[in-house]
Amino acid sequence: MLTYPQFDPVAFSLGPLSVHWYGIMYIVAFGGAWWLAKIRASRAPGQWSDEQIADLIFYGALGAVLGGRIGSAFFYNFDRLLEDPLWLLRVWEGGMSFHGGFLGVMAALYWYAGKLGKQYFEVLDFIAPLAPFGLGAGRLGNFIGGELWGRPTDVPWGMVFPHVDAAPRHASQLYQFALEGMLLFGLLWWFSSTPRPRYAVSGFFGVGYGLQRFFVEFYREPDSWLGFVALDWMTMGQVLSLPMIIAGLWLLKLAYAPSPTGRVSP
Repeated sequence: MLTYPQFDPVAFSLGPLSVHWYGIMYIVAFGGAWWLAKIRASRAPGQWSDEQIADLIFYGALGAVLGGRIGSAFFYNFDRLLEDPLWLLRVWEGGMSFHGGFLGVMAALYWYAGKLGKQYFEVLDFIAPLAPFGLGAGRLGNFIGGELWGRPTDVPWGMVFPHVDAAPRHASQLYQFALEGMLLFGLLWWFSSTPRPRYAVSGFFGVGYGLQRFFVEFYREPDSWLGFVALDWMTMGQVLSLPMIIAGLWLLKLAYAPSPTGRVSP
């Protein structure tokens, strides 16, 4: 049995300003995405300028933060939003949703693709391999913050979270770090390292993330105020991941559908 280390969520303080580890993870996530984007751009000279990459990461980050907050409110805390609409603005109280952030990024990049005059999925295929790095950083932030813990378990690597209760639990934050962070990043980076048909990289991300999130939700404690939301066993995370899996499969089908000439679609 392991015991949660009880990290101090505040990394350091500068006078009255406290810098939290979770905020640092956001900086790591977007900084790493910018660095990885430059590497990807170097493999296709002339397609992306340094300025375009910087703007791409900025708009993606803006969409992730705004969408994550709005998604948390509508998917997970709608009753609280109705009771206290100003809670939406109190971001320091916590509450972010990956699926909301995902939709926010999709919307922000749709607008930015139009501004650049690029095809929407050209932008999405370019940025999709960068996302797992940020997801992994976010899951480490969840673990350090002692939130989103797992269900009770009797496995030898079960971890007691003293601020929750005395029961050994799955460290589901670390499972998600390993799967949607490290594993998905490695697979998607490898898959995108050679030219692929349009839609293929985006589809791979949708299926890969959706399947891994659906799986880990069996080990993650459902939100106490929601519980199981479908069929007496499905969590909100699983319900929201199903459309990603379906959309990802559809995009892969589009990417590899034979053209009338018998060749794979470009």
